[in-house]
Amino acid sequence: MAVTESVRGGSPGTEDARAADEGILRRQSARESAARTYARALPIVPVRARGMTIEGADGRRYLDCLSGAGTLALGHNHPVVLEAIRGVLDSGAPLHVLDLATPVKDAFVTELFHTLPPGLAGRARVQFCGPAGTDAVEAAFTLVRAATGRDGILAFSGAYHGMTTGALAASGGAPDVRVARLPFPQDYRCPFGVGGEHGAELAARWTESVLDDPKSGVPDPAGMILEPVQGEGGVLPAPDGWLRRMRRITADRSIPLIADEVQTGVGRTGAFWAVEHSGVTPDVMVLSKAIGGSLPLAVIVYRDELDAWQPGAHAGTFRGNQLAMAAGTATLAYVRENRLAERAADLGAHMLRQLRRLAGEHACVGDVRGRGLMMGVEVVDPQAPPRSGDEPGVTLGATARSPEEQPRPAAPALAAAVQRECLRRGLIVELGGRHASVVRLLPPLTITDEQAAAVLDRLADAMDAVSGDRALADRRHPGPGRQGDRSSHAD
Repeated sequence: MAVTESVRGGSPGTEDARAADEGILRRQSARESAARTYARALPIVPVRARGMTIEGADGRRYLDCLSGAGTLALGHNHPVVLEAIRGVLDSGAPLHVLDLATPVKDAFVTELFHTLPPGLAGRARVQFCGPAGTDAVEAAFTLVRAATGRDGILAFSGAYHGMTTGALAASGGAPDVRVARLPFPQDYRCPFGVGGEHGAELAARWTESVLDDPKSGVPDPAGMILEPVQGEGGVLPAPDGWLRRMRRITADRSIPLIADEVQTGVGRTGAFWAVEHSGVTPDVMVLSKAIGGSLPLAVIVYRDELDAWQPGAHAGTFRGNQLAMAAGTATLAYVRENRLAERAADLGAHMLRQLRRLAGEHACVGDVRGRGLMMGVEVVDPQAPPRSGDEPGVTLGATARSPEEQPRPAAPALAAAVQRECLRRGLIVELGGRHASVVRLLPPLTITDEQAAAVLDRLADAMDAVSGDRALADRRHPGPGRQGDRSSHAD
């Protein structure tokens, strides 16, 4: 299907460039599967990229707040990553080595272990997996089942761990139940209708009850898997106290705790690993995305006493990606040496404050949340009444929220409109959450203050356009020079 010029950001290209761009998009639509996702909402053809900026085949430029779904910690084509890749290519080193030892792999493991939480680094083992995070999740499940002799897995509502069979079964969208599902605490849509510390306490008590009740229907599990921040689930940071409680619950019952840091790792949340916010040391960490420096790489790191599986218990042909290891070593070192996690914490806190100010201007914003440079804006139906506080299972005495405090219904169509308006203004954002109604921001850790301001500016313009508030837009950008397309700023 042809894509009209009106949905593009940046300056228009030549007629020939636009025609070539449209032809590529038409061929993609005709030849690729119906399972494609990002290409549907983001009809662009990237041909060049640097840092946070992507240039399309038609000459238009965009600020990228998707960052390869969190893969690009340093943005596109960072010089230290390119230098590391060229170094391997120029050295004549083998590019494919299965699981053989190489100097490139040794350097990667050394740097990776240097970044691990102290309670894990000194007694860790690493398993290289297939190149996707979902395969690392499968490896983690295989590991804890071998180590414990048990089979079941505990996971949480709203989780996303991948698309292979075991990973999907542990995710919130599982088509059938093979994993025991536990409540994940959140404020805005608390499953108990209370939010805050009390909501997290109720979630923890439910977990304890399930594990200790011999008639709960949940046998002793092989492990518990959780995300320190649920990304695809709607950018929901796990409360630090609740995460510490999960660590105590699992440790007391000899249940290995698996932290899925595929998207939250390498400084994304304002700490090098998101579990560090709570001081928790998991038994297993699942790592992918940013650890490969933009190239495919996935590993699990785990306590040495769990290392009970037999040779070949988990394997993969492409677990020896030398280019990814070199790029990953350069990325990990750069983030560590330049204190980019601290930078993400500071800039992320500033951006969240600005987003909450924006929320005060738009009734369609139900909630703003996040940690570091992992942020979400939940879009709701401003015309619908809040969910009633006296529905069955919601009212919990004096701790229950009033009807006015209850969340409004999610508005996925409105969120998709915001995403389209962002693209028109040269800003790439992702949607997530239970109902695809959360606008997600995942900028690279190298984002500048000027680029952050431009991101917020374009998102505000998009919200103005969707809400139809021209007066608010004019107050935000006074003067006759205001234009709807602001994508040339801060690229």
